[in-house]
Amino acid sequence: MTRKEAVQLRDQLTGTLSQEREFLRTACTHREDGGYVVERRHAESAGHRKVFDSFEELTRLFGRLPDKFTAEEVAQSGLTGARRHLLVRHFDEHPAFECELVERQPLTVQKASGEAGDCRPEAGSSYGPDEELSRAD
Repeated sequence: MTRKEAVQLRDQLTGTLSQEREFLRTACTHREDGGYVVERRHAESAGHRKVFDSFEELTRLFGRLPDKFTAEEVAQSGLTGARRHLLVRHFDEHPAFECELVERQPLTVQKASGEAGDCRPEAGSSYGPDEELSRAD
């Protein structure tokens, strides 16, 4: 393999390992180190960002939440301030989490019917942590 080919391969792998995605109010990044970052779109301060060790860690948090939850239930996991509301919004916006916003005051999300904590990509989509983010919303 030539140096030029190796650089091209490295750049392709880096792009695959690090993916960014924006939704209406939140954004997420799958980092090269396996970490997963949820942040408020266009926010600059760290107070509008939560870093997880992996996408699976966020999935486990979602699984522990009740079928209908607010930022208060998210706070029981140790998150405080704006990050609680950020995650409620992100669960609603990210297609891997089968739930929907049912109330704005207080901000409340209802999981889709089925097993509590169900978190799986939609059929035909590729939103899992190890798969290419091929669709832009």
